Amino acid sequence: MEFKSRDFSQAGRVLKIRKLKVGLTGRPDAEPVLDGIDLDIRAGETHCLVGESGSGKSVTSLAVMGLLPKDALEVQGGLIALEGVEITAASASQMRELRARKIAMIFQEPMTALNPVLRVGEQIEEVLNMHTDLSQAETKKRTLDMMEQVHLPDVQRIYQAFPHQLSGGQRQRIMIAMALILDPDLLIADEPTTALDVTTQLQILKLISEMQERQGTAVLFITHDMGVVAEIADTVSVMQHGRIVERAPIRDLLTDPQEDYTKKLLRAVPNLAPRAARAATTAQEVISVQGLDMTYGGSGFFRKSEGVKAAQDVNFTIRPGQTLGIVGESGSGKSTVARCIMRLIDPTEGKVTVAGTEIAQLGRRQLQPHRKHFQIVFQDPYRSLNPRWTVARSLCEGPINFGTPKDEAMAKAAELMELVDLPRDALDRYPHQFSGGQRQRIAIARAVAMKPDVLVADEAVSALDVSVQAQVLDLLDDIQERFGVAMLFITHDLRVAAQICDEVLVMQKGLVVEHGPAAQVLADPRHDYTRNLIEAAPGRQWDFANFRALELAHPRQGATT
Repeated sequence: MEFKSRDFSQAGRVLKIRKLKVGLTGRPDAEPVLDGIDLDIRAGETHCLVGESGSGKSVTSLAVMGLLPKDALEVQGGLIALEGVEITAASASQMRELRARKIAMIFQEPMTALNPVLRVGEQIEEVLNMHTDLSQAETKKRTLDMMEQVHLPDVQRIYQAFPHQLSGGQRQRIMIAMALILDPDLLIADEPTTALDVTTQLQILKLISEMQERQGTAVLFITHDMGVVAEIADTVSVMQHGRIVERAPIRDLLTDPQEDYTKKLLRAVPNLAPRAARAATTAQEVISVQGLDMTYGGSGFFRKSEGVKAAQDVNFTIRPGQTLGIVGESGSGKSTVARCIMRLIDPTEGKVTVAGTEIAQLGRRQLQPHRKHFQIVFQDPYRSLNPRWTVARSLCEGPINFGTPKDEAMAKAAELMELVDLPRDALDRYPHQFSGGQRQRIAIARAVAMKPDVLVADEAVSALDVSVQAQVLDLLDDIQERFGVAMLFITHDLRVAAQICDEVLVMQKGLVVEHGPAAQVLADPRHDYTRNLIEAAPGRQWDFANFRALELAHPRQGATT
C-alpha cells in the first residue's frame, strides 16, 4: 500500500486543544468524561479520532463546537483555541458566528439533523441568510453551485425536495453542502459514513477529500471504522476512557502500533478473506424462497402504473446451521426481502417456506402460530426494544404469548442472559441502562427465546464499533452451533459478510446478480457489480490483524492514502 507523505509542520495551526477536561455539570469530584486531552490540527490535515463507543470521541467534538448538553456536561479545565480564538471563553453569540464561518460539523445521521418540513434548498440558504448580505438571487445561485460541487444530480429538482425524498447518500451530501458553503477553516465529521453502503461511503470520503484539497480545510474525522481511517487519515489519535492513549501518523499507527488497546482495535477489524464453508447439519432446507417478487405502488382505482419493483424473482434456500448473506447498495432490495420473509410486508408473488409451511400467502390469523419459527434482529435495538419494559418482560413476552408458564419463561430469560454474556441480575433494568452492544445482545436473546428455525439479522452490527461488532458476530456463531439455527444476514459491509456467511447473494436494483459460496463470490466475483462493491470496501488493501499491506490483484484506481 502506498501512502501519501504529507508534511504539515509548516502549515498554520487551525485547532489547538490543551489539557481539556470535561465532566458532569456541577460535580467536579466525579470521574471526568474527558481527562487531559491534547490535540493539534493544521490546515489541510485530516486528523482521525478513533476508539470504542464511550471513549469520548463525540464529546470532544461537541466541546470544540460549544455544543455540550447544558445541565449534563461542562468544560472543567483546559484550553480550546480555534485560530487563536479561545472557544472555552467565547459567548453564545461569538460561538454562533464561529460555527458558521470558522467551524462546521457533519453529523452521523442527516435525517435527524435536517428539518423534515423544510426543502433542502431552503435549509442550505438559511446559512447564507443568517451570515451574509447576499441578495436572494445570489443566495440561490451560490446554493445551487455548492450542490453541484458535492456532485448531487439534477440540482434544480433536489433543491425543491424534502429530506425524506432523498437517499441516505444524497442527504449526507446536503449536510456537507451546508457545512462547507461558508468555507470553514475546520470541518468536524462525526461518523458521517457509518450507515452508508460501501459505494456511497467511498463517494462521500472522496468528496470530503476533494473539498478539503480545494479549500485547504482542516478535518477532524471521528470514526470507529479503521478501514475508513486507512483510506483518509494523515494523523490518528486513539481514545480510551476519555484519554488519548496513542497518537501517530497513519503509516506508523498501522504498521507499528505501540499500545495494546490500539492493537486490539486493529485486530478486531474484519477482512475480506471469506470464512471456510461449514457443512449443513442436515440436507433438508429449513427455509426456501422461490420466485419472490415485491412491487410497491402499482395500479390503483384512480391511476395505472407499474409501481416500483423492489425485489424480482429472488430464489434461495438455507439449511440448518448455515448463514446466507444478502449484500448490495442501499435500495438494492435487501431489507425488502427480509421483511417479506418475516411477513412484515406481504410479497406480491412467490413462495416462502419455513419449517415445512408455506407462509407467503397465509392470512394474519393463520400466520400467528408459525411466527415462532422465524425471528428478526434489527439494526437499532434501542428502537426495537420497548423503553418502558424491563429486559425480563421483553425476553418473556414471546414465550408467554405461546403458552410458556411465567415462572418457566423467567428461568429461561435468566439462562439467555448468561448465553449472551450479560449478568442475570440485569433482567430488572431498562434498555437505556445498557450500551449499544449490550442492547443488541438483549435483542438477540429475545429472538433466541422463541427457539426459531430461522434468524434474520438486518444490519444487526452496522452501528457497532469494531470490537463490539466482533463480539456480536462471535455470539451469533455460537448460537448457530448450539441451536443449529439457519440465519439470513443482511449487510452492506462485505468484510462482515466474509466473516459470518457460508453463501452470499448479491442484489442490485431488486435483482439477484450473483449467488454462490462466500469463497467464490468474495474471492473470485463474476459480476462487475460485485467487483465494484469489493473494490469500494474501505481498507480492503490492508491486513489490520498483522499490521501490513496486502498485494491486490486489482488495486482501486487512485486509492492511495
